[in-house]
Amino acid sequence: MIQQYLGISSDYVIIALAALVLIMIILLIVLIVKVSNLKKRYKYFMQGKNAKSLEDTLFYRLEQVDELVEANALNERNIDMIIKNMQGCFQKLGLVKYDALNEMGGKLSFSLCLLNEKNSGFIINAMHSREGCYTYVKEVIEGNSIITLADEEEQALEMALGEE
Repeated sequence: MIQQYLGISSDYVIIALAALVLIMIILLIVLIVKVSNLKKRYKYFMQGKNAKSLEDTLFYRLEQVDELVEANALNERNIDMIIKNMQGCFQKLGLVKYDALNEMGGKLSFSLCLLNEKNSGFIINAMHSREGCYTYVKEVIEGNSIITLADEEEQALEMALGEE
């Protein structure tokens, strides 16, 4: 009847149905393997004495997560405080040693520049001679000094600013 209605040979219909059954058997095998793997994973997950031990483990892990969140918040507050404190600290340094007088050797004189994050700070210039040591301080505001700088002081400032 099908053969007359569709004009298809019954052999083709049987072959098509056999191929369909073969595909279904392959899919069934794949599904059986997946279910088996899922059962193994479930058994491993549920290992323990009872469901109470699993519940205890979950509560313990959740408490650990809460502790980590609190520790992270504390770390963020500490980092913010450190950054705020560092803004007023001297972070940049420039040091130039030199001979103030030609008769003295050993480069005992120096210019030291200390700057904060905003390039403000001071330059200390210590000139050593046979009679004594003379120290001068010059203020630096935003990378510039109101008072004229000596060559060594200018070098120390450039070192601190990172221009050298």
